Amino acid sequence: MSILAKADCAAIESACKTIGELPHVQWLRRPETGLVMVRGRMGGSGAKFNLGEVPVTRCAVRLENGIIGVAWVQGRDARHAELAATLDALLQAPEHDGLISKIHTHIIEPLAAVQTARRDLKARKAAATKVEFYTLAREAAAPPSSA
Repeated sequence: MSILAKADCAAIESACKTIGELPHVQWLRRPETGLVMVRGRMGGSGAKFNLGEVPVTRCAVRLENGIIGVAWVQGRDARHAELAATLDALLQAPEHDGLISKIHTHIIEPLAAVQTARRDLKARKAAATKVEFYTLAREAAAPPSSA
């Protein structure tokens, strides 16, 4: 679900075309957008504080066999939430074993690869800007060179 929630809706939409038509779903909760408070911690372990609000869209659907799919995605894209909830339900359906492997192969794995590549690119860009600061105390603690 994390991969689907973080993916671009257009990417999910085009990937879904490779597996065929998605089944009809019954709405349990149509896509609705609201705000969620994001919390943070100073230094990762300090006291919690409210960082701000983020828009999220949630959706819940039921397949004809009764399996329920739920999705929460960041942003206001109702179609993104609908696709994620439908795929969540399909991934839980035991009678769709062939479809489950298609979803993993044609949707989840390619989206995960794109997200990993994007994360690696950000990490490389950040690493390229890394600066080492040497302080006087650090230099004094270093052993003298024997030149």
